[in-house]
Amino acid sequence: MTDISPGAVAPDFTLQDQYGRDTTLSALRGRPVLAVFYPLAFSGVCSAELAELAARHTELAELGTVLAISVDSVFALRTWSDREAFPFALLSDFWPHGAVADAYGVLDPGRGTARRGTFLIDAEGVVRWTVLAPISEPRDTEDYLEQLRALA
Repeated sequence: MTDISPGAVAPDFTLQDQYGRDTTLSALRGRPVLAVFYPLAFSGVCSAELAELAARHTELAELGTVLAISVDSVFALRTWSDREAFPFALLSDFWPHGAVADAYGVLDPGRGTARRGTFLIDAEGVVRWTVLAPISEPRDTEDYLEQLRALA
């Protein structure tokens, strides 16, 4: 597992979103990206966190691009997204299982899921801020907005 700290170049990746479309991190250069890793779709804390991201999406989208990443399959993410109407990309790190989470140092190999890690990546692809929360605790969306505003 790698430790990605502020100042490091964010590992590039290409993952499919809930609609089966490829999303490549380096193709999003030019504006900040908030990469939000979460354990599993449909789980309680993850549902609450992503609902909060959806509720604050307009504010977040003005400042950067939100990518929510889990080890769930594209099919599970599509079902969850359709049910919840998430306005941002849900990216599938399903196969090779958790490879992107592992590259970012947030794969929990014992559980086979991503841990609750967030990475704010600037317009040039450099990590500027990170947070890792316990699996049972949601992260604070206000912290995301504060960090995005500071980057702007």
